[in-house]
Amino acid sequence: MIPALLHPYCVEAAALISQVGGTQFDPNEIDSVVPTNNPANGDYQWNFALRIAKLAKANPRALAEQMRLAFLGKPGVKDAQVAGPGFINIYLDSSWLAARLAVQVADPEMGVAPEGHNRTVIIDYSSPNVAKRMHVGHMRSTHIGDVLVRLHRAAKWNVIGDNHLGDWGTQFGKLIVAWNRWRDEDAYARDPVAELERIYVLFGVHAENQPELDELARAETVKLQQGDAANRALWADFLEKSLTEYNAVYQRMGVKFDEMLGESAYRDHTERIVADLLADGVAEESEGAVIVRLGDQVSVVRKRDGASTYTTTDLACVQYRVERWNPDRMVYVTDVRQQQHFATFFSVAKRWNVRSELVHVGFGMLKLPEGTMSTRSGNTIRLVDLLDETVARARSVVDEKSGSIPEDERAEIAEAVGTGAVRYQDLVQSPGTDVSFDWKRMLAMDGNSAPYLLYSHARACSLLRKAGGEGWSPNGSTIVLEHSFERDLALGLLRYPEAFSAALRNAAPNTLAEHVYRMCELFNRFYYELPVLTGGDARQSRLELVEASRRVIAHGLRTLGLHPLERM
Repeated sequence: MIPALLHPYCVEAAALISQVGGTQFDPNEIDSVVPTNNPANGDYQWNFALRIAKLAKANPRALAEQMRLAFLGKPGVKDAQVAGPGFINIYLDSSWLAARLAVQVADPEMGVAPEGHNRTVIIDYSSPNVAKRMHVGHMRSTHIGDVLVRLHRAAKWNVIGDNHLGDWGTQFGKLIVAWNRWRDEDAYARDPVAELERIYVLFGVHAENQPELDELARAETVKLQQGDAANRALWADFLEKSLTEYNAVYQRMGVKFDEMLGESAYRDHTERIVADLLADGVAEESEGAVIVRLGDQVSVVRKRDGASTYTTTDLACVQYRVERWNPDRMVYVTDVRQQQHFATFFSVAKRWNVRSELVHVGFGMLKLPEGTMSTRSGNTIRLVDLLDETVARARSVVDEKSGSIPEDERAEIAEAVGTGAVRYQDLVQSPGTDVSFDWKRMLAMDGNSAPYLLYSHARACSLLRKAGGEGWSPNGSTIVLEHSFERDLALGLLRYPEAFSAALRNAAPNTLAEHVYRMCELFNRFYYELPVLTGGDARQSRLELVEASRRVIAHGLRTLGLHPLERM
């Protein structure tokens, strides 16, 4: 990606040599400009000359020497130099950076480009199977999906967050069998979801030695799908009780949905989908089933016994979304084990002429020290218990270090730190990797953790309070970047929109999390190395840098779903 401030210069530079060696290329198709690792080599580095030298049959350094001329004398550019075999090192002007930062932090979205204007996206995430406790395994889809919602909204997309609940299928046949055999109605009255989970686990235990239970469960599932009154009544009650508990957990996690339609919402539309696929020539009948041929693969959309498949239900869901919202993009956030299903489903959808961009964001598993979790075996940690435990641990630290803060504010701080710690440990990892549960790292006050980020924001607020509320000059910005720590901080803040855009483009919240951490590091180094309140002539400029840091860090924290604190 090329920073917005350099993009027109790069296009001009590429155009200078667009026909070198008789080879034409589109000057808009240019490589990324990346931040340099060493400030002595400039602020950004560009390797376009190296990439196209072989294509143009020219010396890359000679090409770079021509291209650097497009940067010289441009607003914001102090110098551009050729290094090594053909890199272009770009040096930005410090006074221009200061002015640019003042413009950025005056924007409520901190310079984030409104690239989603007039476009609609649906984020399909969380999606727990109802009648079971929400456990820590549900965190990743919920947290990642929620940040994707926040990223798109800040970029001015029209966003619909949809919780596609697992509220249909064979799990309910198992529950109904278990309910009829082992239910404790008093326990159900006290804690409905806990009792449902208990009997579901019990079904799994008994089914290991009694395979006939699985047959009974399939029969009860068929009765449910065919409209049996008793089974439908049980299903509706299980669903209602589950949603009551889930909504309380979501509220605590700071997660809101625009839609909560589960698989059951599309149960009466699957036959129409199959008929449409046949009529459109996308599907065909084969040995009693209905299939879609995808090269060497086959996708079944109706089984021989007449039952629909997950692909059929997903197509019905897509059709509903297209008819209601006509989205430009649909994003599905599930674990990586469903990658093949979504690849097949997307292929069928495209064959069926679904024009929306379909994206699967797969995430790795959250693992306990004992191994992977399973509701069937009872090896889970309840999400609400995890939140309670982290908040309690955070509260003990807050009470120890900030006993002078009123009790109700300490409780608020502990809740923000505890729930934020759980969320951030999820988000800072690349979505596709497995995550190991780690209490120590999660609640660390230093390093890449939520407490460190929140404390950095609180430190900025504390400095501004001590300055008597000073922050931004009423006569406009007076930021002067004379010291390297000041300049590094300003440049880190100015790169925030780049990190934001990369996180949005790649559906990678960890990209944004890493940059927010980097900004906090730069801010704390600035704080430790340079006096602010006693900075003499530099005081006002440095206070404005503190205020700029507070604003940009706060935007990053809120986008990640963390609650910026004014003191800790």
